[in-house]
Amino acid sequence: MDCGGCTPRRPWDLSFSAQPAEVAALRRLLRIHLGLWGLAELTDAAQLCLSELVSNVITHVGSGTPTTLAVSMSGTYLRIEVHDPDTRALPCLIDSTDDAESGRGMAIVSAMSERWGVQLLPDRKITWVELASGLTAANGHGKDVRVSRATSCLHLYNAGLLTHLPGSTRLSAVAAEEVAIDVIADLLHWLRAHGHDADEALDRAQMQFEADTGRPAR
Repeated sequence: MDCGGCTPRRPWDLSFSAQPAEVAALRRLLRIHLGLWGLAELTDAAQLCLSELVSNVITHVGSGTPTTLAVSMSGTYLRIEVHDPDTRALPCLIDSTDDAESGRGMAIVSAMSERWGVQLLPDRKITWVELASGLTAANGHGKDVRVSRATSCLHLYNAGLLTHLPGSTRLSAVAAEEVAIDVIADLLHWLRAHGHDADEALDRAQMQFEADTGRPAR
């Protein structure tokens, strides 16, 4: 089925100073974005990889180094990049039999991710990691059956808002949002017309959404 109403996962980046105190805030920001992107299941692995990449900069380049975090989709893979200005301090895997207490960060990244690497540019290096998302398209939905049901509902509910592109029957992101709001409003009218408390039903639906996603629905 076409991914009607998909919201593009737009790349974003953030400049910061590589210090231990920044890591927790970066992890929270990444978690929020993954939730908005419908990729909450990648949160633990993504946060761990992010922590290791930033810690690598702090340890081997220096605390306070001007650094940039960039997050994007590389096809169906989640791509996390950490940019720093030192092209000499290259991350590498260490032998698993090595007794050293440090230097195992990239081994953790390698174990948690699908692939990783380093790109050298004239003014900086980019250490990147990619995690498999399980999506069939970069802007597609996850495998949640509830999302698939809602997508079908949106298509059936108001075909007049379909985007009329050659060979396409997909809802645009803006049109899909308007249709979704209409669906919710009409369902509340249906509940009230049949003697149910619409406000209570909406509260229960929000509570269920928050329980399913592990975050407030706002």
